[in-house]
Amino acid sequence: MSREWVLITGASGGFGTLFAHAFAARGYALLLHGRRVQALKQLTEALPVPAEIVVADLAEETALGALIQAARAKPLVGLVNNAGFGRWGAFSALELAEHRAVWRVDFEAPMALVHALLPELRKRRGFIVQVSSLAGETPLPWMASYGAAKAALTSLSEALRAEVGKEITIVTLAPGPSPTGFRKVSGYVGTAGRWFSTPPARVVDACLRALDRGGGFVVPGWRHKLLFALQHLVPRALAARIAQRRLARR
Repeated sequence: MSREWVLITGASGGFGTLFAHAFAARGYALLLHGRRVQALKQLTEALPVPAEIVVADLAEETALGALIQAARAKPLVGLVNNAGFGRWGAFSALELAEHRAVWRVDFEAPMALVHALLPELRKRRGFIVQVSSLAGETPLPWMASYGAAKAALTSLSEALRAEVGKEITIVTLAPGPSPTGFRKVSGYVGTAGRWFSTPPARVVDACLRALDRGGGFVVPGWRHKLLFALQHLVPRALAARIAQRRLARR
């Protein structure tokens, strides 16, 4: 019997690498996307299953199209939309191109991948994991475009789950702070939110448990659950002011 394949975006580090090992342990062949070629090659060498890599910048339409084409060529049963990044700084201080790149990678690319691959996933009664963030639950000053993109991704994912959740399994994963290297890439060097930090392995484990239960909206770990509760207890305007003060510190 031929193996079923899972596409994981952003597989060259953080949650993506952990997802690769987890799904490999379940026997799936893997189509691994990322931008760091050497990291992807090292990952494939460490996996006990067939794995192929696609190096692509998801902010570029042509590169995104090539990834979709590669995924369509496989007997795909799963999609993990994990790739994402943010840019720290005042909205007006960042170039518009930077905001657009965040939006394209964090929202438009996952939307395009789901739209293109949904027919195959429905046919195989497969699954989708959308890696969103608690950053999308309240306004996020100093990382406004990232928060907006994650809010949009959560909304899209939950709407899709309502539409086709009986045909495929959909998990909307909404973690808070986690030591994945995200902050370094974003340019933020402060300490805001570190008390809520949850190990990446725990985040991925919570996601897989939800996948096995049939999907749903998942906030992993008690610290992230506490942060989620606070976000929804505190009025939005006050939450935005608190974030403005905390995230402004370096």
